[in-house]
Parts: sequence; C-alpha cells; structure tokens
Amino acid sequence: MDHPHGFELPRLTSMLWHALPRFVEGVIAPVAVFYAAFALLGLNGALVAAVLWVYGGIAWRYARGHGVPGMLMLAAVGVTVRAGLAAATHSPVVYFLQPTLGTLVVSMAFLASVPLRRPLAQKLATDMVPMPEAFLRHERVRQFFLRISLLWSLVFFTNALISLWMLFNESISTYLWVRTGLVTALGAAAVVVSVFGFRRCLRHVNGEPRLVAP
Repeated sequence: MDHPHGFELPRLTSMLWHALPRFVEGVIAPVAVFYAAFALLGLNGALVAAVLWVYGGIAWRYARGHGVPGMLMLAAVGVTVRAGLAAATHSPVVYFLQPTLGTLVVSMAFLASVPLRRPLAQKLATDMVPMPEAFLRHERVRQFFLRISLLWSLVFFTNALISLWMLFNESISTYLWVRTGLVTALGAAAVVVSVFGFRRCLRHVNGEPRLVAP
C-alpha cells in the first residue's frame, strides 16, 4: 500500500547542523569581522576586512577543491560594490543600507507570491528538501506554504524596519550588535514556527486514509 501524498521530513537536528556553519559564516562572522576591524582600523579597514573575509572564503574553498556556491559569488560581488560605495562616500551607512533595502524587496516578493498562488516559501523549501509533486499538490500543503510565505513576508518587513530605524538613529556599533541580535531572534522564531507548522501539516497529510493500489 502506498500513500499518494506520503513524505518524510529529515530530522530537525540534521537540518540545523547542516545550516549552522553557513549561518555562522554568512551572518555572524561578517558582523564580527567588520566590527572588530572598524574598532581597530576605522571605516576603510573594516571595509577591506569585509571584502577579504568573503574572498578568503572563496579562496579557501578553491584551495581545498570544494565547489563555490553561486550565492557566495554573488555575495562577493555585492560586498565589493557596497564597500566601494561606502569608501567613496566615507559613510558606513551606505554599506549597510543596500542589504536592508534588499531585505525589503525580499519581503515584497514573499507577499506578492501569495495572491499569485506561487508561494515563495514552497520554492525555497523544495530547493533544500526535494518533495514529491503529489505531496505539493495537496490542498493542506498548498495552504501551509501560502501562510508561511505571509509569515516570512512579515518577518523580512519587520527586519527592514528595525534595520532602517537603527541605521539612521543609532551608532554603527549599536546597529551591528543590537540589530543582529534582534533580527537573529526574530528569524529563529520564524524558523521554529515554520518547521513545527510543517511537521503538523505532515502529520495531517500522512494520517489520511491510505489508498490500496489496484
């Protein structure tokens, strides 16, 4: 007997351990590197350190024979452009403004995907964990991803508002640490809601009566 919509989610601990190094490398470490260099060397030193951190990561992967993700290459280009603009204007605000505006655009993308019935949360989830088409077509699953897309739209919008307010009203050091802590906590809460909501959705879908193959 086969369940037409059956699907098993990988263990949560496995998913977290898989994501943790990328989170540290992409979120925590760049902030630490930038702030440490900013405190010791000033703005220009911090900009150079941020660029070296990204390109150092790429060089390290090449040296070990590992592939370099396309997103990391895009991040390197983005950091280079941001650092160049910040150096030209002598303003650290310019360095952090671009990703904040990018976060706002991402929020709008999540929101726009809902009325189009093409939830962005589903696309991102299937990029990380392949799922069968029959499972994704289930109405409960579709409704789940629509609601989660709304949730992440709100999370990114709140992230952008917090970032913009702190960027123009607080010092760079306060912005870096307080904003990073708040955004990380907000994102972690959204991840917990998403994962446990998905598990609840799975229980309902997998608990439906099984069909006997003819």
